[in-house]
Amino acid sequence: MMKIDEKPPRKDPHKRPISPRKRRWLIITLVIVLAVGGILYSLADRYLIRHVQVVVADENTATATTNNANDSTNISTTATEVNATSDDWNYSSDDMKVSIEKVQTGSGSDQITYYVADVQLTDASSLRTALADNSFGTNITENTSDIAAANNAIFAINGDYYGFRDDGVIIRNGTLYRDSPTRDALALFNDGTMKTYNENEISSSELLAEGATNTLSFGPILIQDGEIVSDFSSVKIDNNFGNRSIQDTNPRTAIGMIAPNHYVFVVVDGRQDDSRGMTLAELADVMKGLGATEAYNLDGGGSSTMYFMGRVVNNPLGRNQERGVSDILYLTEGQGS
Repeated sequence: MMKIDEKPPRKDPHKRPISPRKRRWLIITLVIVLAVGGILYSLADRYLIRHVQVVVADENTATATTNNANDSTNISTTATEVNATSDDWNYSSDDMKVSIEKVQTGSGSDQITYYVADVQLTDASSLRTALADNSFGTNITENTSDIAAANNAIFAINGDYYGFRDDGVIIRNGTLYRDSPTRDALALFNDGTMKTYNENEISSSELLAEGATNTLSFGPILIQDGEIVSDFSSVKIDNNFGNRSIQDTNPRTAIGMIAPNHYVFVVVDGRQDDSRGMTLAELADVMKGLGATEAYNLDGGGSSTMYFMGRVVNNPLGRNQERGVSDILYLTEGQGS
């Protein structure tokens, strides 16, 4: 009860109560702001924010890092140790032979420029994979040339960009990092062979038991058991935001095996005046013509990059500008000796 000498609180004549309609709009606005903020954070978390799951310790990388300021000298020193000779397009040593050729077909708007690297090894351990920033995870990227230089690579191409997705079976240099079977993939083995396979049909433990050293999860398979896979019209790698159609003419990267320890790598320029890129069917025809009995399509588009002896050979993105990737395939000396 109010005492006799107490007075009721005075209302501010200038303060108007919030109407139910205005209160409702304030609540709706707040909900929209929170929802948009959540979506933006989710997209940033998925495609921009680095998530390091494993830091990879690699003796070859550690050695290369100490010499990173003088990469050309370091490559030359290694080459001398294995009795190697080289020029702008060839490399020959006791352990490997690499021969690169630039090929141009067609003319005008139908011209295609691509690069073929024929590689013969004495030991399959010279073919390795490396991760951007020496780390496994998502949204971790470096240029192909930077990863290659950090690993004393003689030759390198971009890999499957595993870090753009969270599925697939990922074995790198004998270590299993991800085991989420999803698509047709490629396995490289310690006897110098490679095999295309369905991730849902062969387990990672079976692959490791058979001597798999690396798996790549992108696709599609181009050639299997000596024959071109006939239909590329319904190929779908994943559903990530911002993907281009994989069926159109695009820059491409592919790996094939001619015989054990005899590989062929192809990088196709595209989306530029002097090279329109290739369709998957055209790429399969090229690999078949080169003698590949197994061939597999890797990440393409702006990722497609070929590196050799300290320089980028092709023209990424049509302006000699590399796009960061999560991983590479590369050749180096001294792994098996």
